[in-house]
Amino acid sequence: MKWGRMVLAGVLLAGLGIAVWWSNRQEKAKEGQPAADAAPKILAISADSVKQVQIVHRGEDPITVQFSAAGKWEMTSPQPLPADPVAVAALTSTASRLDSERVVDPNVTDLKAYGLAPALIGVNFTTKDGKTSKLLIGENTPEGSAVYAKLDGDPRLFTMASSFKSTFDKEAKDLRDKRLLPFTQDKLSRIEITAQKQTYEFVKKGENEWQIDKPKAMRADNNQADDLMQRLKNADMDLSGVQDEKKIAAGFAAAAPLAIAKITDQDGTKTLEIRKSKDDYYAKSSAVAGIYKVSKVLGDGLDKPVDAYRNKKIFDFGFSDPTRIEVTDGAKTSIYSKAGETWTSNGKKMDSTSVQAFIDRLRDLAATKFADAGFTTPVVTLTVVSNQGKQHEQVEIAPAASGGNFLARHGGDASFYELEAKTVMELRQAVGDVREAQPEKKK
Repeated sequence: MKWGRMVLAGVLLAGLGIAVWWSNRQEKAKEGQPAADAAPKILAISADSVKQVQIVHRGEDPITVQFSAAGKWEMTSPQPLPADPVAVAALTSTASRLDSERVVDPNVTDLKAYGLAPALIGVNFTTKDGKTSKLLIGENTPEGSAVYAKLDGDPRLFTMASSFKSTFDKEAKDLRDKRLLPFTQDKLSRIEITAQKQTYEFVKKGENEWQIDKPKAMRADNNQADDLMQRLKNADMDLSGVQDEKKIAAGFAAAAPLAIAKITDQDGTKTLEIRKSKDDYYAKSSAVAGIYKVSKVLGDGLDKPVDAYRNKKIFDFGFSDPTRIEVTDGAKTSIYSKAGETWTSNGKKMDSTSVQAFIDRLRDLAATKFADAGFTTPVVTLTVVSNQGKQHEQVEIAPAASGGNFLARHGGDASFYELEAKTVMELRQAVGDVREAQPEKKK
């Protein structure tokens, strides 16, 4: 009796296993497949395969962009211009996944009733193999949340989301490259700015490191220099509103010069000139024909003195941990060395908390302003070794000749950093607070 039950249970278990296996197999087969009731795609073209896009608004001349042999998108009509690769990518990526909301008519005959004969917007995609797909976009549906659409050669009439219509409803100004100063960021080697009656120049020293080279050698604030680079990279022409080229050119001619930027990359030097008249900002670029309005953000962002880009920090070691610090204050010299996690001085183990407080004080040491003269006899000299021994910095601090504050000199800098007397007092106090480590208590 028991053997019979066991056999029966085995058969049932085997059947259940087969059923689960078959179910899992069916589910796996369905993966990546649309649901049975899913609305069909209108268009699905690989974005990488598209070599030309043409947009035709009813009654207007076509707008055409092509992928050139040089590997760049270019506008060929209504006039030859560089195209904005990001704007074109929005068109091609949408064409790769253009879903309908529903099929209105599987075999539509009266296209005119839906605004499709002729279409309000026609979008032609030509792929690298020479095939063309033509998308017809018509009127909004009565509810207003969708539009009628049809693929030329396909008898079906679809509705699709209004957002897709917005993607394709572009004018030439939307698809042209609006950059006034195109350059290759990682090939940028030099930036020159003329503003506020000064001309100053940045030279790139490393991947993310800048040095002010003119009017004299000065340490640059890398964050501010990168900010300037991004501002120039994003310098776009303002094409909003009606573009009256003659009026804009006249405005530029009458406006006062505000700033001139020059950048140098692997293609040479390009120049951008900004002028201002009341609340209007105008720009002329050596890289792009014509004169254009630009934003206040760009204009005011370039209208800065050289001091706005200088590094106010006295030391460069930042978050790199020092391994050696030498301090001379008057006749007393103290040397602290780090091995592993232990700081020592004169062979004695030092309290790591007090040493760290001193390092933090050095790290935060910053100028209130800059000076070109007034440095007297140094009273404090600081030497910091960091970055695994690769970076050596020496800073001298002296009373300012003209008042109660102090001036600091970093390395061979030609100018000085002004420090408040209170800051120097707190620095000296932090040095005095560095103490020996307490002996470990015996257990």
